[in-house]
Amino acid sequence: MDRSRRYEEDSVKEWVPKTRLGSLVATGKVTSMDEIFENGWRIKESEIVRTLLPDVRSEVVSAGIVQKQTDAGELTRFIAIVAVGDGHGWFGVGRGKAPQMRSAIEKATNNSLLNIIPVRLGCGSWECKCGRLHSVPFKTSGKGGSVKVEMIPGPKGLGLVAGETMRNLLALAGIEDVWTRTYGSTSTASSLAYAIYDALKKIHGLNVMAV
Repeated sequence: MDRSRRYEEDSVKEWVPKTRLGSLVATGKVTSMDEIFENGWRIKESEIVRTLLPDVRSEVVSAGIVQKQTDAGELTRFIAIVAVGDGHGWFGVGRGKAPQMRSAIEKATNNSLLNIIPVRLGCGSWECKCGRLHSVPFKTSGKGGSVKVEMIPGPKGLGLVAGETMRNLLALAGIEDVWTRTYGSTSTASSLAYAIYDALKKIHGLNVMAV
């Protein structure tokens, strides 16, 4: 077992829930992410997702430095955008800012776990109609900053017709076959990630409440 995996397991073991939903998960009364979203509950603790989706993994989409001039001098902080997913229908994007890069990535990861959503998979391609959950069920689009993304259902075996960054994020969400179109400053990875997130969220029209 590698050190990072052991650290994650230790973090879950030492978790002390701070919300009612967290307590329900920790005591085994809520056992799946599907149950949480079916009831429209809002996730306020990242440990909930780590517990219910043990195979969730993260990918740093972008990281950089933000500098601000203050009375005391120049303030330097790091900002990171991280995407998470389990490769089987769950996806989230989050942002974090901190004095150290590692802390910024950790904050972004936790934020992305709080923002995780179910990805509605399907076979919406008229060329396929296999009924398997390998693509999106119908055409969807989303915006993030100046970037717009369109996803069109693709037949089984097509693969991900997209740029490298987009392919990685779609695979993280569990999508295997899809046609894509992008508009705007697609070189801005953070905007691209949020555009993908917006497109996937629109399929569900999610509405959640705090617990």
